[in-house]
Amino acid sequence: MKEKKKEIEEGKITGFFDKETEIKGDLQFKGTFRLDGKFKGKVDSESVLIIGDSGKVEADVKIGHIIVNGEIKGNIHASDKVEVNSNGRVIGTIITPKLIVEEGAYLEANCQTTDKLSLETGMKKTSVPSVLPEENQEDESKT
Repeated sequence: MKEKKKEIEEGKITGFFDKETEIKGDLQFKGTFRLDGKFKGKVDSESVLIIGDSGKVEADVKIGHIIVNGEIKGNIHASDKVEVNSNGRVIGTIITPKLIVEEGAYLEANCQTTDKLSLETGMKKTSVPSVLPEENQEDESKT
């Protein structure tokens, strides 16, 4: 049974909003869902979401796997993977174990990759050193 479920998710689209469609609300689905229209609200699924070239999404997204060819603004929590293709635009926050960004993609986001994803917790602030440790050693030797 698990093989058939995976085949449905990866092999064919089980839901679709065309480019002339505008929807506001909460979206839940199983399988692969494609958005080519405008969507504003909340997405909650363990499956695959594809944002098509003409898709514009403003949402908090909790998803298994998301593929971005259009535009998304909001928070993305993916339990499997986030793919931003060359035409894709992401503005917001990304939390996922795997992040793939193609050359040419637009990414204005806080990103956190982790092997253990808790969708209940938000992003933790971390500090990034302004210089590499090797540079610090050189600076200290000069003084």
